[in-house]
Amino acid sequence: MSRLTRRVRAPDRDTGSVTVELAIVFPVLLLIATALIQYALWFHARSLALAAAQQGVTVARAYGSTPQAGRDSALTFIADHGAETLLSAEASTSSPAVGQVEVLVTGRSLSVLPGMGGIAVSQSAAGPVEHFTMAGVP
Repeated sequence: MSRLTRRVRAPDRDTGSVTVELAIVFPVLLLIATALIQYALWFHARSLALAAAQQGVTVARAYGSTPQAGRDSALTFIADHGAETLLSAEASTSSPAVGQVEVLVTGRSLSVLPGMGGIAVSQSAAGPVEHFTMAGVP
C-alpha cells in the first residue's frame, strides 16, 4: 500500500463522529437555552411585581389616601401591564412602623415547561405616609 492510499483511508475511522458529538451536546445546549428563557420570564415577572408594589405605595402614601387604595392600584397595574406574565397575582398592604405603609405583591412567573408551576415571585415597596405639617410644629 502506498502512502497516498493510507492517508486517504485514515479518515474513515472518524465517520459519524460528528453525529455522536451532536447527540451528546445538543440536549445540553437545549437545556441551557430553556433555563435562560425561564430566567428571563422570572426576571420580567419580578420586575412587574416590583413596579406594581411601587405604584401601590405611591398611591397608599399620598395625603388622604388609604392602604386599600394602594392595594387596588397595585392590582390594577398588574392587570393593565402584564396579567399574562405574573400569574396568580395578589397584593397586600401593611404598616411596618407608625407613619409607614408597605405594599407586598406576590405571584408566579410563566413556566416554559407545560404542567409545571412557575417560579414564585414576591416584591415589596415601602414609604412614609404623607401628612400635613405646619411650620414650627413637629
